[in-house]
Formats: sequence, structure tokens, C-alpha cells
Amino acid sequence: MAQLKWVVAALSACFTVAASLSPSSAPNVNYTELAQQLSSSASIYLPGSDAFDDVVSRWSNLSVPVANIVVVPGTKEDVVKIVTFANEHSVPFLAANGFHGSVTTLGKMTHGIEIYLSQLSTVEIAQDGKTAKIGGGIRAKNLTDALTTEVTGACECVGYLGPGLGGGHGWLQGHHGLVSDQYLSFNIVLANGSLTTIDETSDLFWGLKGAGHNFGIVTSVTSKVYDVQYPNYAIETIFFSGDKVEEVYELANELWITNGTSPEGVNNWSYWYFDPTIDPEKPVIVMYIIQEGRDTVDPVHTAPFHQLGPIMSQPKSGTYRDLAAWTGISLADGPCQKTGNANPRFPIYLKAYNPQSQKQIYELFREATTSPGTPFAGSLFMFEGYAMQGVQALADDASAFAYRANNLLVAPLLVYPPGEALNAEARALGNRMRQVLFEGSGQATLNTYVNYAYGDETPAAWYGGDAWRQERLAALKKKYDPTGRFSFYAPIA
Repeated sequence: MAQLKWVVAALSACFTVAASLSPSSAPNVNYTELAQQLSSSASIYLPGSDAFDDVVSRWSNLSVPVANIVVVPGTKEDVVKIVTFANEHSVPFLAANGFHGSVTTLGKMTHGIEIYLSQLSTVEIAQDGKTAKIGGGIRAKNLTDALTTEVTGACECVGYLGPGLGGGHGWLQGHHGLVSDQYLSFNIVLANGSLTTIDETSDLFWGLKGAGHNFGIVTSVTSKVYDVQYPNYAIETIFFSGDKVEEVYELANELWITNGTSPEGVNNWSYWYFDPTIDPEKPVIVMYIIQEGRDTVDPVHTAPFHQLGPIMSQPKSGTYRDLAAWTGISLADGPCQKTGNANPRFPIYLKAYNPQSQKQIYELFREATTSPGTPFAGSLFMFEGYAMQGVQALADDASAFAYRANNLLVAPLLVYPPGEALNAEARALGNRMRQVLFEGSGQATLNTYVNYAYGDETPAAWYGGDAWRQERLAALKKKYDPTGRFSFYAPIA
């Protein structure tokens, strides 16, 4: 209680918070009133404090949301009180937790309350061991440490609910489907401030699993969990020169997509990045082949790549907890650091690789990352090929996630110091590369992953272009958030 009493005293003694608000943002809001309503475990961070600066700093500094106060709820009831207070005073609010939420629509929040969910991070396993109640503020690393049988996203520093509300890809989806496919019920604070439970009996259940950022703040979710099937994992990381770009992706198609199907326990990723210690002239192609239940990856997946003449190959063995470090997305790796850079992505779903398009975008990426003085030298191109059996076992209309038929998630990640001119250059470059992929895909519509979205895509691209999908989502939005309180993250409309 001492911390909250100190905050109340600070709010009463100074006008720091109110004075920092713009003239159009209710400058006479008295946050002391809110502080007095919260539980003893809640915290409030004021501008100018180290805690405030740490929480509001973003992984990507492009079109960032602006908060004038940070409130850290200690209980689900605190979330109710924060949302109710914000509604009564017409103050915008945004829930936050973890890294990688970089969509530019977030910049439409120019003032308000950031609700930081870090304390809502408990895990309660049911007695039968088949379900768990998971706090809305938990991050993937914490959940993996507590419960290795849960379907989570791949990166350790992201939240669990954030990716899941947009679908959520992960290493176990070949067996069990998307992260959101595991959800059985949500405890959620809706736009009107009510705390309710949403399960399959509710019309909102469908919308939360794929477009959930639009409807509320999830304080906890009840999810399926599973027995560990294989304790051991193997990876082989194979490095290629960019000269072999067409051959590498022709082979990936043959092994796993067009002429074959990736087994449930095999995932393949690849990255492009410029590393002059490996190739001083052009970006390398790094192929990760991951297989569960083995100490070495089955040669049926690796031997054909060796025949292409790679630069080098690195096999490793370990457990599920090693996967993030092996693929460069652990807490210690660059993608989990706040560097001050802008980090926009330009995602597209594909059914298969077009080797000629791969060559075209490789040349664009090579020029962007290796030209003298380029600001994009630290950029990355990501190609995520997960096993799809569990995802495609459900019907296309099973949830608001629209892209079960697509086998590949592809995105350039452009890393650079933000500024008006470079922002425009990055947007043009990212969209140009995505357009090449789109034109080579043969697809009629641009299909994107909302969790990686840049922000200039359409709701049809984020949530599926079928008229019935858009109509169903619009009806849910009108019913559960008619005033658009949850419209900063890839809004439905």
C-alpha cells in the first residue's frame, strides 16, 4: 500500500500528469481519484520517472502511442476501475504487454492511459491437467518456463495473449493449431467497463480468436494444455550464398509444400540478413530446419540442401526451451531489445514460394542492406514455414483468423533510425517488396498477419476479404464497442 499512497500524494501535490496533456485531452482529469480506487497491489507511474520511461518505450519507434500516465493493475477488478474511470472522463486508453506490437495505427493514440498488464501473470493448472487459467499479462518465456505443454508463440519476449488475439503461430501448431485455437474461455473487460466471461456460447468468442484486439482487455484466458509428446528437439542451420536463392526455395517447395507436406513435428524458417563476416558482399540465406523427437534432423530434410553446396551447416540438439535461442528470438537476442530504432514489417501470407519472385526481392533487399551508407544494413527478411496440419484441421470459418489455407508467413523487417524521410523510404521499400511477392503469388487478395502488420493495409487484408467476414466483424464491433474505445490496434473499421 505504501507505493500507492506515495503515488496519491504525488498526484495531489503536483500537476505533472494533467499539465502534460494536450488542450484537447481533458486537462482537468484528477488521477488522484483513480489512484484511490485501485487495489494495494496496483501501481501508477508518472511522467519523468524511470519506471514510466521504461514502460512507455517501444520496441519499434515508428508511429508510437503517447501515454500521459501508466497504470499497472494488480487485479482484474483494477482493470474494470481503470476502464470505467477512463470512460467517465473521456480519456483514451491502451493495454500493453510485451514486445513487437508495431502497427502504425497505434500512433492514433496521442494521449491517455497506458494499462500495463505485467502483474496479471499467474498460471493455474486444472486438476485434470488438461486446461490452465493463464493471466492476460504473461509473456511467452514465463509461460514456457511454467508450462512446456502449452501452445505459445515462438519469440520469448512477446506476450501470450497479444499474438493469440490475432491468431498466433507457434512451434506446436502442426499438432494443435494456432495459439487462439487453444482458448476455451476469456475473462475480459469490455468497452463499457464490465468484466465478463466469454466462451463458445457467446457470439464474441469467434471474434476474439483472430480480431480480439478490437473488443476488450483480456485479464485471463482458460486454455487447453497437453502432455509433452517429445522431450528432445534437433535443429540444423544451413547457410547459403544469395546466389542460390532460387534453388533454395525451389527445394523448400518440393520438400514441404507443393510436392510434399511438412510432417507435424517439422518446422522450417529462413532469414536473410547481411553479415560481412560470412559474405562481405551480399546477404546470406539462413535455413533453419527444426524437428521434434530427434537429436539430429532426419536427413530426408537436410541432405537435399547439402547437395546445393551451402557455405556451412550447424546441427544442434536440445529441448523445446532451446528453440528461441536457436532461431535468434530469445530474451537475449536483438529482436527482444529496445534500441530506439523503427522496426516495421510488411507481412504477406503465401501458399508456396515463387522462386523467381524470391530472386527479385532478394535483389531489392541486397541493394537496400549493402549499399554504401545505407540505414537499413541491420534489416531482416523472415520466411516462416510451420507445420500446418493442426491449423488446417479446423474449418476456414472456425474463428476470425482468416488464413488457414496459407502455408507461409513472409515479412521484411526493416531496421533503421526513425525520421520523416527514412520512414517514407522504408514504407516505399517494404511495400515494393511485398508487392513483388503478391504479384508472384497468384492470389487475388493481399493476405496479411495482423500481428506483423505495418498499418497501411486494409481491414480486409488483416481479417479476410470475404464479405461475410467483414459483416460479421462489423456487427460484433457495433455491439461490443460501439464508440470505438478499442480502435488503436488494426481497427476493424
